Amino acid sequence: MVSDDAQKGETLAQSADGRVAAPPPVRAARWLVMALGALGIAMAVNQQFLLGLAGFQPLGNAYLYYLIGIFLAVAFLTLPISERLAGRLFWLNLALAAAALASGAWLGLHGLEIIQQGWEYDAPPLADAMAAILLVCVLEGVRRAGGPVLLATALLFGTYPLYAGSMPGFLWGTQFSAVETVRAHVLGVESIIGIPMQVVAELVIGFVIFGSVLVITKGSDFFMELASALLGHSRGGPAKVAVLGSGILGSLSGSVISNILTSGPFSIPTMRKVGYPASYAAAVESCASTGATLMPPVMGTVAFVMASFLGVQYSTIVVAAVIPALLFYAALLFQVDMYAARRGLHGLPRTETPDILPVLAKGWPYLLSLAVLIFVLMGLRMEARSPYYASAVMLVATAFRKETRLTPARAKELLIDTTSNIATLVAVLAGIGLVVGGLSYTGVAGAFSRELLLYAGGNTALMLIAGAVTSFVLGMGMTVTACYIFLSILLAPALVQAGLNPIASHLFILYWGMLSYITPPVALAAITAANVAGSKPMETGFRAMRLGLPLFVLPFIFVYDPALIMEGTWINIAERIALTLVALWAITSAFESWIYGVGRVGLASRAAFGAGGVLIIFPELMTSLAGAAILVAVIAVNLARGRRPARA
Repeated sequence: MVSDDAQKGETLAQSADGRVAAPPPVRAARWLVMALGALGIAMAVNQQFLLGLAGFQPLGNAYLYYLIGIFLAVAFLTLPISERLAGRLFWLNLALAAAALASGAWLGLHGLEIIQQGWEYDAPPLADAMAAILLVCVLEGVRRAGGPVLLATALLFGTYPLYAGSMPGFLWGTQFSAVETVRAHVLGVESIIGIPMQVVAELVIGFVIFGSVLVITKGSDFFMELASALLGHSRGGPAKVAVLGSGILGSLSGSVISNILTSGPFSIPTMRKVGYPASYAAAVESCASTGATLMPPVMGTVAFVMASFLGVQYSTIVVAAVIPALLFYAALLFQVDMYAARRGLHGLPRTETPDILPVLAKGWPYLLSLAVLIFVLMGLRMEARSPYYASAVMLVATAFRKETRLTPARAKELLIDTTSNIATLVAVLAGIGLVVGGLSYTGVAGAFSRELLLYAGGNTALMLIAGAVTSFVLGMGMTVTACYIFLSILLAPALVQAGLNPIASHLFILYWGMLSYITPPVALAAITAANVAGSKPMETGFRAMRLGLPLFVLPFIFVYDPALIMEGTWINIAERIALTLVALWAITSAFESWIYGVGRVGLASRAAFGAGGVLIIFPELMTSLAGAAILVAVIAVNLARGRRPARA
């Protein structure tokens, strides 16, 4: 699993794969990154399993300072100062890495004193100096990993304690001096080493390792072959393979962009081969990969943060997210199938699709490791340790085949990939911690939620619409994790106080923040897929937005009817799943101008069929019955007119 945004500064990774000759400073950085990564990962394993290696078992806050220092140093060595200066100013990067390491190590060594002597409120001069150095390193790290918008956000809210006492109305808060602000952010427990960083240290690192092991041992190839064996020969098969394969692979990697770059070079050309336009093929891949953040068991970083904010186990989030994620992929399958039916597109010949049994026989290590992950995660409730066990099983099981075993060269690649991914996460989430700390220390977060609830007058629909728009806009300039954390502090409490389900409220924010992946003008996933397909980015973005329609609809469904997040009786849950599937099918049919058993339909039938689907969505019996009646009537009228399935 990697960070929510595209990784920046690939100079090191490109030079590490042996295909591009790296200049001496970059080669030196490569070995330094590997050493730092090995140290950081060993420290994470030591902390997670309480091994006490070499008698070393740091306190929680000390462990976080060590990790921040190590992986910020890696971020400075792997992420360039800017695109224009990529590969240059190596010694400046080295100096920043040394500063991050020194300040993180010093604070880690004094972790006990920070707690016992209350340095958050009154620290010695050297502690203040080290805190200031680490704070500057965090700001530069978030600039490199998250971009200027995220840096501006971190600065705005990170400095809020300096002028909170001068703000009007509900924006007023407790004011701090400059020294007090630095101490609170670095030495306190609610900012840089707050919940976001605690989640990375305790949970996410293991899943990053699992995702990297899956890719290095060619697990991505297996899941794409499995999808091809199951659906490749069916109508419009390659598009269905992209949806299923990217959904499975994304559910284990948790990364949108890396999923596109891994599966896209296979799925997009195959879709084009059977007649899908380049922009449509890229849109399918971008939507299917976007579901990686939604699809259990791994999901994205934001799911782990969500569990911590809600104070529930990660497995609870997994259970709540599984039905909405499956419904999203079902809607995608409806659309690509109807598109193929309307245009007469066929699947791949049987001779070009693998047989299912040989594929399963070859891929048993990945299925076994997935079973171990789910069993330890859901059965034994050992969430933090489950990815380590699953990774170990995968490495052992894949060692029996030359093509998949972990050779020394692959081990180096695995270490660099894992280290770079963790470094990007640490750089982003340490910066986001400044947002959390600024709002928390000043007390503005609670006041904002109360004010929002007051202005909305208890109208949950108004708050949901405002939240959807805000999430969408913020998602344009932030990673999904940053957008979620910001709104989970400001908006989610108001939604919960208004009587909505807490998990549904937080998932609502997540879903709308994700829309920026496939919606212009940002559409990071669509643009990445367009680069693979050679299509126009904006055309691909608009096609992806249309395909991703369920992401616009589903959040409103489950936030009003928590049965879709497994809240309620089994009968009620099954009923809502069935009705939502029918509704999504009807809405998709309206968009694609195609009804199963009828064929192509006209504008009036499309409008009526879509309206019937919308009525079925509402969780009231009469509206659902009215919607079903409309669907039956449209089908009956078209059959009476003698319509038959037709090709374009």
